[in-house]
Amino acid sequence: MPELTDMNYIREVMQRHGFQTSKSLGQNFIINPGICPKMAELGNAKPGFGVLEIGTGVGVLTKELAKRADKVAAVELDEKLFPILEETLAEFDNLKIIHADALKYDLKNLIREEFDGLEAAVCANLPYYITSPLIMKLLEDRLPVKTITVMVQKEAAQRLCAPVGSRESGAVTVAVAYYGKAVKLFDVSRGSFLPSPNVDSAVIQITRYPENVWNVQDEALFFRMVKTGFSQRRKQLAGVLAGALGIPKEKMKEIFSQAEIAPSVRIEALTMPELIKLSNCISDKINLS
Repeated sequence: MPELTDMNYIREVMQRHGFQTSKSLGQNFIINPGICPKMAELGNAKPGFGVLEIGTGVGVLTKELAKRADKVAAVELDEKLFPILEETLAEFDNLKIIHADALKYDLKNLIREEFDGLEAAVCANLPYYITSPLIMKLLEDRLPVKTITVMVQKEAAQRLCAPVGSRESGAVTVAVAYYGKAVKLFDVSRGSFLPSPNVDSAVIQITRYPENVWNVQDEALFFRMVKTGFSQRRKQLAGVLAGALGIPKEKMKEIFSQAEIAPSVRIEALTMPELIKLSNCISDKINLS
């Protein structure tokens, strides 16, 4: 079979099956032959591992994962791809493809059922339009995976991997840093895809932390504080939180003083330990009230 990164072959297969890429589904298929082997190698596709993929495309990355891992489970929304995948991935018997919306599917149960006795990892080329919701689902569902290795828009990669407390950070940066350590592995040019998108991409990897590594007293309050603060990131944080949490401004200033943080600070300037300390001080105050 020709390589799945051969543009002529991919065009021929798509035409034969009457398939056209969908902009609404963010379908850009990888044609750079060096990308997917590198992703698979870095993404823990190896003996002893089961790998979860989200979005198969025509199977370029799927093939590299199945060649290396003991088992691959792939979730694909577009059922029009399935006849193509039956052809391009016919050689693999360690592969299961599920027709489902990954944002709504029970991925934890899928991993439990398909990867019994194996360590698990996620490796995927994510559609740009659902990058943040998908990454947050993977993290918030606390999937039993060692790493999450995903290709995303380059700008999103910079935000996801930015240090908390830097100008590039945002609410999603803090959320990712809460659950694990994110690093950028390598860049991917827009010419590596068919059709070519208007932006470059990058592959990042999130290594999951053990549970409760940050010792946050009230997780819901912490994320509410972060989301509220970044929704008005240019305003002084004490005033923003006082209004949102229904705490008098003078009381909020006392909380900030207890946390050793200036009330005039903007949330984007706070490091992860400072955010957690502030959240815990607010939690103590609410519980004592």
